[in-house]
Amino acid sequence: MGRECIILFALLATFLGCKDDKPEPVIEDEFAAVIPPEELKEFGFNLNDYVVKRDTIRKGESFGVIMERYKIGYPKIFQIAEQTKNDFDIRKLQLGKPYTVLCSKDSLQQALTFIYQPNREEYVVLNFKDSIHAFTSRKPITYVEKEFGGVINSDLSQTLSDGGKSLLLAYKMSDIYAWTIDFTRLQKGDHFKIIYTDKYIDDTIYAGIDKIKAAYFDHKSEPFYAFEFETDSVKGLTDYFNEEAKNLRRAFLKAPVEYKRISSRYNLKRRIALYGNKIRPHKGTDFSANIGTPIRSTANGTVTKSAYTRGNGNYVKIRHNSAYETQYLHMKKQNVKVGQYVKQGDVIGWVGMTGNTSGPHVCYRFWKNGKQVDPFKQKLPEAEPISDSLKTRYLDFIKPLKTQLDAIQVKKSEGLEHTPEEDLITQLD
Repeated sequence: MGRECIILFALLATFLGCKDDKPEPVIEDEFAAVIPPEELKEFGFNLNDYVVKRDTIRKGESFGVIMERYKIGYPKIFQIAEQTKNDFDIRKLQLGKPYTVLCSKDSLQQALTFIYQPNREEYVVLNFKDSIHAFTSRKPITYVEKEFGGVINSDLSQTLSDGGKSLLLAYKMSDIYAWTIDFTRLQKGDHFKIIYTDKYIDDTIYAGIDKIKAAYFDHKSEPFYAFEFETDSVKGLTDYFNEEAKNLRRAFLKAPVEYKRISSRYNLKRRIALYGNKIRPHKGTDFSANIGTPIRSTANGTVTKSAYTRGNGNYVKIRHNSAYETQYLHMKKQNVKVGQYVKQGDVIGWVGMTGNTSGPHVCYRFWKNGKQVDPFKQKLPEAEPISDSLKTRYLDFIKPLKTQLDAIQVKKSEGLEHTPEEDLITQLD
């Protein structure tokens, strides 16, 4: 009996963690939501039946510490942990994440249910009111379609910001037009229109941008349409095509990161003052980005190198087919191993400053038939076009979207007043 007690208390020590004499201040989470009094249902429970306690995970806090605070004893805590471990590992509670405890409506106010929110949409329920069980679910999501049009005065991000719109729209648009428009060289007077959807949790909590359904960009007086279309309903595959059903994407992404600027281009005649103005060829393209920015494979392929050298730092090299290879230098850390197959857009590492580099960026190198070349000057293969069997359906599908796009009024971004809703959305983004 004594040996069993020792084991039991050892396990409980893991669940309970260390307690401080003084509680840490509550850490506000960006998506911790306060439910208005009139909304009495949440997480599938009628909140009128309970005393509802809301908080966030504090430093040094564990499930056991929280439960003890709400009058749950050690044996019951151990029982809950054991019976729910296949559905949720209570050791994975993260600092700053919100949780809700439903307590009995009596003088004891003992915990009956623990609800943890790992992100805005998901929640985990550990119910021990009667029987002990756990499950994961999602809050209902509402999608609201919106429109916006703007004129470029300095850059796309500024135009969107002036219009009270999330800068995530700029990233999504740069992905859509990656091979048709160079967003670092937009001209004043270029203009665009977009139809996109925003996500709301429980109809009221803004949860970010879902997707861009259709877009129009007038660059250098040349129109570029883009329409999202599902090409495989079984696999849920979608892509963007123009008004003639041509794919806007190429077999390769134009850039491996969401970058601030191109700090150095492919240049075989580059001279560096630090080396006495001697010619030092630069056979890559440097994309400046913050440390930790995800680096993505620009095409499907197999990892042939994931290593470290003094010059390259942490780097990854990928063979895409018999003709093309790419390499990604100066990573903070790699996310792939040699022999691993990756798909276009998969995260293969993160931006860092390893190797010979003066600032955070990724040096992107490109081989064609064994020779390093400038990818921006290559005529690269296109992505798969819409099949003939889908083309007629696609053209019918985009007709109303094109009409809707053409009808959007483009407003000048200078001096544009923000609505309260737009200001709120900008803050939440």
